Amino acid sequence: MPLDWSPFVDIVRRHQRFLLTTHIRPDGDGIGSMQALAGVLRDQGKDVQTVIASTYPPRYTFLDPEKRIERFAAPGERWRNNNVVIVLDTGTWNQLDGFGPFLRDLSAAKVVIDHHMTQDDLGAVRFVDTTAEATGRLVYEAIQALGATLPAEAASDLFVAIAMDTGWFRHSNATAKTFALAEKLVAAGARPESLFEHLFEQSTLPRLKLTGMVLERLQVVCDGRVAYTEIRRSDYAATGATPQDTEDLVNYTRSLEGVEVGLLFMEQPRGGIKVSFRSRACDVSRVAEQFGGGGHRLASGAILETTLDDARSRVLEAVGAALAPPR
Repeated sequence: MPLDWSPFVDIVRRHQRFLLTTHIRPDGDGIGSMQALAGVLRDQGKDVQTVIASTYPPRYTFLDPEKRIERFAAPGERWRNNNVVIVLDTGTWNQLDGFGPFLRDLSAAKVVIDHHMTQDDLGAVRFVDTTAEATGRLVYEAIQALGATLPAEAASDLFVAIAMDTGWFRHSNATAKTFALAEKLVAAGARPESLFEHLFEQSTLPRLKLTGMVLERLQVVCDGRVAYTEIRRSDYAATGATPQDTEDLVNYTRSLEGVEVGLLFMEQPRGGIKVSFRSRACDVSRVAEQFGGGGHRLASGAILETTLDDARSRVLEAVGAALAPPR
């Protein structure tokens, strides 16, 4: 059933000052969705601030040429004087990191626009559709509900959001509706060839060196049905890469013939192990939830406050138990 956007339209009509954010370690969907909505709200005469609670990923610098997206820092007084906070592409506290306590104490109206299954009570009006291939689709619907014209810049932002969350239209969540929306975004000014070049043909040398390490450590278990690899904390200094350079690297694990579940274990610079799950059929969101994470059925994540060896052992055991019996 389509979402009813009338409460969102009412919130926008009644307020002037908006603060937009997305999850930590933001990807193309989070940043593209935030930038598109921020641009449209500004075109409607609204005062808009945009923040994230982690380092901005260099890969998406081209989406914010004016460097308007700020790094959130507690206590956050410079962002407190807003009427509305809109959280995009997540609905969980752990994905907001240091922004979470600030949001809890804020008296502003709160809105969540998201497509993930895992949701916490953020005290917000929620616009969540787990059937959407990307939050970018929901932002497009919100913009349509506002009766706003879609500028070329916003069309490009949303094209990135849709394309990145569908693996550039390769994954099973890319449907006929996805391509129809892509057509509308191109008609509005998005240029896929330029966006693809920015995203996939301008890798840094440190990212490529990190990719080499990931491939060198690739392992296969469970009779070839599970593949995993890892990134160690020391790898960042050794290669010059940053945690943001890890985006998409988990896809190499699932690209192996016969692999049903791919895993990427990442030691976090400040401690803990981030695990990215990718699957062909197994519901990895249920596995991620066992470790306090979540996401989509075929693409999820979790953070374990433990050592790399312990995280690897526990997650591999859980994935093995979740696999369907071999035919």
